[in-house]
Amino acid sequence: MSAVPRPVARVARFIAHQCDWASVATVSSRPPVVGQPFSNTLSVSDGPRGSGSGSPYLYLTRMEASVQDLQVNPAASLSMTLAQTDYCRQQGFDPQSPLCARLILSGSVLQVNGTEAEFAKKSLFSRHPEMIDWPTDHDWFFAKFNITQVWVLDYFGGLKSVSPDEYFQVSPFRKHH
Repeated sequence: MSAVPRPVARVARFIAHQCDWASVATVSSRPPVVGQPFSNTLSVSDGPRGSGSGSPYLYLTRMEASVQDLQVNPAASLSMTLAQTDYCRQQGFDPQSPLCARLILSGSVLQVNGTEAEFAKKSLFSRHPEMIDWPTDHDWFFAKFNITQVWVLDYFGGLKSVSPDEYFQVSPFRKHH
């Protein structure tokens, strides 16, 4: 497979930073759909506005159905689309149109602690301030999506694959000279 141009990796990082929620697919651990795909919408943040890390962080509770699946099998897929923003609507793009760019990440969800948990808290609470007041008896914890594969659909012709290394090497923002 030939190297993916850096602009595709930049599009991936841009989408990850612009989107405040994602569709997270897990392998169900609950009857009657054990072993089948299960998709859920979860809030995410890769960092405070203007300083994205590329790593989607989540604020989770073990009461959440998807988290119960992840405790059995941490493998997951996470999808974000610019249809979440005003961009596609302003351009007249249908959410399914390849011109309404989307990002699909494969990997696993891992709890974070210490300094990384502090960064996750800052990242999430700055973009989802309501989270601060969620019930304390739900045993919330911070997690991150550990990326093993990146796919981008930003034009006709199918998905483009980006390595995690290339994804993390680029900035989601253009540098002004």
